[in-house]
Amino acid sequence: MTDLPDLTASAMIRAYRAGDLSPVEVTAACLARIDAWDERLCATWALDAEAALDAARASEARWQAGTPQGPLDGVPVTVKENIATRGVPMPAGTAAVDPAVATADGPAPARLRESGAVILGKTTMPDFGMLSSGLSSFHRLARNPWNLAMNPGGSSAGASAATAAGYAPINIGTDIGGSIRLPAALCGAVGLKPSFGRVPVSPPFLGRAAGPITRTVADLALAMSVLSLPDARDYMSLPRAEIDWAAPPLDLRGLTFGLCLETGIGSPPEAEVVEAVTAAARLFEMAGARVAPLGPYLTRQMLDGLDNFWRTRFAADTAGLPEAQRSKILPYIRDWIDGGRDLSGVDVYRAFAQIPAMSQATQAATAAFDFVLSPVWPIVSFPAEFASPLNDPARPFEHIGYCVGFNMSEQPALAINCGYSESGMPIGLQIAGHRFDDLGVLRVAAAFEAMRPQQRPWPRLDH
Repeated sequence: MTDLPDLTASAMIRAYRAGDLSPVEVTAACLARIDAWDERLCATWALDAEAALDAARASEARWQAGTPQGPLDGVPVTVKENIATRGVPMPAGTAAVDPAVATADGPAPARLRESGAVILGKTTMPDFGMLSSGLSSFHRLARNPWNLAMNPGGSSAGASAATAAGYAPINIGTDIGGSIRLPAALCGAVGLKPSFGRVPVSPPFLGRAAGPITRTVADLALAMSVLSLPDARDYMSLPRAEIDWAAPPLDLRGLTFGLCLETGIGSPPEAEVVEAVTAAARLFEMAGARVAPLGPYLTRQMLDGLDNFWRTRFAADTAGLPEAQRSKILPYIRDWIDGGRDLSGVDVYRAFAQIPAMSQATQAATAAFDFVLSPVWPIVSFPAEFASPLNDPARPFEHIGYCVGFNMSEQPALAINCGYSESGMPIGLQIAGHRFDDLGVLRVAAAFEAMRPQQRPWPRLDH
């Protein structure tokens, strides 16, 4: 029998409606799993079991009265540490700052609570969210449930590890260069970076998005039905839209997919990654879609410009820190930031100009296709203790070539498992669509989910 934490959010809601399960039972089971496993996985922070059980009891009463509060009433969720939840400090993954306590929920937690979801606590992340790794100067080292010696990816490290471990069926992350899709792929989960502005964030920032990480596409869609509701604090959010997030899988016949194995930037893909993604593309062809090659469309100048702009941003953000605090920043991040301190104003402007250049190039390259398929990572995995696959602050972004263009172009992109390496690690497929077609991306992912080979059992840390 499936353990309660392994139920999908959709299954939980059906069981609550039928009276077969209580949110209190499910929440207690999720908390028990976290208690048993997280000493090794290190995916959570600021858990609040008492508050979670209080919320679960309130949900139980609503279900018994036949008055559920929303689509996620009674569903356990986690929230990434850099998303404000009232009353909880926000250290941004680094020991260098004195974390301010959030006085109000950010947009995503506010929508979750309004829907009746049970927030278990926060999930871990690296310093300032600027690593695709679980390494942090503040949090414990997050690990991958598929192999504790390996990295869960980042910066939504804890959220993705929690998904694979079954801590909660819905886990909220953020993404500015791949930080939802990268860890979701390494952990075998489904992660959506929505169109820019589709899920409100506060404060908004160029390319930054919040989105759900789940085990199934259906749970992703269920989460989006709540997270995509408007919030006035995000002045760049999209207008309210009536979207049928529960729409069925898309009929792939006649659709055109671009298959991109090389974007023009970053490390070349490993053979196992190419093999898994190419096999996935063949399934789309067998379903009646047309798959055509999409060649490189980004340049080294674009990636270096983005790197220099981000270095400068964080050099400015940390300039006022006393040396005693600055010395606490993860050394890799500190060295990376220092690489931008000597850039001139002209250098920074030219670096910033590469962001719209990347956006235009990505939109132009993908315009001829209905959707685009690609790897998520160029590599299969890397050690848990590494800050990045190359572990070199002089080359920090060689692994984000497939992801980052879609942040800058504001297009929706999703990671979903498409196979496993010889070592048993999951390999992710990225599915990207046109701006604002988040639903189309989800429906394509649901079609792929139905036709991909049977998935391996989720990892268990009690074996």
